[in-house]
Order: sequence, then structure tokens, then C-alpha cells
Amino acid sequence: MPDTEIFYKEQQSWPLWMSLPILGLLIFLLATLGVHLASMIVVSVFLIVGFLFGGLTTKVGPESVTLSFGVGIIRKSISLEKIEAAEAVRNSWWYGFGIRLTPHGWMWNMNGLSAVEITYKTGKKFRIGTKDPEELLEALS
Repeated sequence: MPDTEIFYKEQQSWPLWMSLPILGLLIFLLATLGVHLASMIVVSVFLIVGFLFGGLTTKVGPESVTLSFGVGIIRKSISLEKIEAAEAVRNSWWYGFGIRLTPHGWMWNMNGLSAVEITYKTGKKFRIGTKDPEELLEALS
């Protein structure tokens, strides 16, 4: 049953500075290769990736934390009952963006270096990228 009450909601969007090189590459490919099958495949792949990973939405309800990328096809739900602890952390720049396996476990992040690290009762860890870790921590408590 989906949570009807939302304690916290944040939407992170794709950083503009990352879009400019991709747009430049697409223009370069279309200019040099012309409108051929190969260039259309590359453009289509970039559009699909943008559609699937265009933003990260984080919601905290009374029973779970729900994360979804883009339009929500790629999503994850974490039951609050499975969470042992949570703390604000700062990611290293080289962890990158998107869905990543880091030395601290899996991480979902769209932009910025701030995150909340969740420790499951099993001992595994998971990081959620956020612009406001203190507000997310408050919603989790």
C-alpha cells in the first residue's frame, strides 16, 4: 500500500553543466555524420537515458523512503522498519552521479556531494544524495 502522507519530498534535476557537453556531442555527431542510422541511434540512446535519469525524487512517508529516477521507471523503496541508523555524510567527488556502487555501499545521487547514509539492520549501507541532509534526517527520525 503506498504511503498517503508525505513527510519529506525533494526533486533533484540533471545539472545544466552536464547537459552542455552532451548537447555539444550530439550536435557534432549530427554535423559530421549527417542524419544517418548511426547518429539517430546515438541521439536516441541519449534521449532515453535523459528520460530515465532526468531527475531524482526522494519521498519519505510513514512507512517507507521512496526514490525514483526520471519518470519513475527506475525506483527503489526502503521500509523504515529495515533502517537501523541514518547520518549526514559528504560524498567524494569521484563517486559521481546516478546509481553507483561506492566503498560505502550503493548510492543514488543526482547532483551535489551531500548525502544521507542509511545503515540497514543487516549492516549494509545505502546513500541518498540530497541538497538538505538535515531535513531528510529529520523526516527519517
